[in-house]
Amino acid sequence: MNSRLSETQALDLFLNAPLQELCNKANAEKEARHGKYVYWVNNRQINYTNICVLHCKFCSFSKIKKDSPNAYDWSHETILEKAAQAVAHGAQELHIVGGLHPDHPFSYYVEMLRKLRTAFPAVNLKAFTAVELCHFAKLSGRALSDIIAELKAAGLDALPGGGAEILVQSVRDEICGAKETGEEWLEAHRAAHQAGIHTNATMLMGHIEKPEDRIRHMAMLRDLQDETHGFFAFIPLVFHPEHNSLGRIITQKMSTEDILRTVAVSRLFLDNFPHIKAYWIQMGMDTALRALHCGASDMDGTIVEEKITHAAGANTDVGMSPERMKTLILQEGLVPLERNAKYETEETFHR
Repeated sequence: MNSRLSETQALDLFLNAPLQELCNKANAEKEARHGKYVYWVNNRQINYTNICVLHCKFCSFSKIKKDSPNAYDWSHETILEKAAQAVAHGAQELHIVGGLHPDHPFSYYVEMLRKLRTAFPAVNLKAFTAVELCHFAKLSGRALSDIIAELKAAGLDALPGGGAEILVQSVRDEICGAKETGEEWLEAHRAAHQAGIHTNATMLMGHIEKPEDRIRHMAMLRDLQDETHGFFAFIPLVFHPEHNSLGRIITQKMSTEDILRTVAVSRLFLDNFPHIKAYWIQMGMDTALRALHCGASDMDGTIVEEKITHAAGANTDVGMSPERMKTLILQEGLVPLERNAKYETEETFHR
């Protein structure tokens, strides 16, 4: 049995391995796990507010002032309406994230999930980043474990992976210093895993971080996964420079090769993660489809109304139909496999 990659070995692969050779190796690892299958989900993103007490340098989505011209804050009724539209079109997952609103009490979020669970008992609720959970804990003066237990009782099925950015604190201080620390992000996911809730993990790349920081970030995730086995997927996110202060410094978007190298190395290094995700909203569709041959085994989903990346200048569609998703995967010589937020596949999840 081969020993797992060290951080030094992973960095050497990233910097020095010929791209095609690296991608072939990662693809072989992916196919050993999943064959020709590519996972996807019929889902809908619900970005319920862009009002946020933070304004991270990389973020183009958040609005500090509630009376800003483009600020919004959806009511529970609006959220239920948008969810109903998605469920009517076969959605298996509602992906719910938003800004850190200064006024909503924790009960607002619990009630949101309760109403969604009552209305849509068979749909997975994947909701609230680790940063949102920490915000709820601070608002209510309660422990993270209590917050998570109450959300789970209200219907929470899984956590998205947002808010990780770069877990290396020196980089984190530069791009989102007011946000929870990398250790706090990890602790929130540890608490979710201990409560029996699986999660995803992201990494924001293509800004001021160095390749060493990306590998260190992955190592921190791998260590937690060794401990808890609670992560479903790793999601490399591409920084978009428009309409944010970090973009005044970092104006060059990531190259396709840089993205594919990161996907491939992550598949080889994160040997305890079931999936690497090619998030087409962030990567662009052409690059995401190439990533399916470089270690990625998941395309995320139909999404419907993505707001966060598009606020930063993404020129991808805001969503796609299930038919187009399946067609694109088939055109790559691969086999689309519909899943839900728990990675139960279409043969097993309840419709």
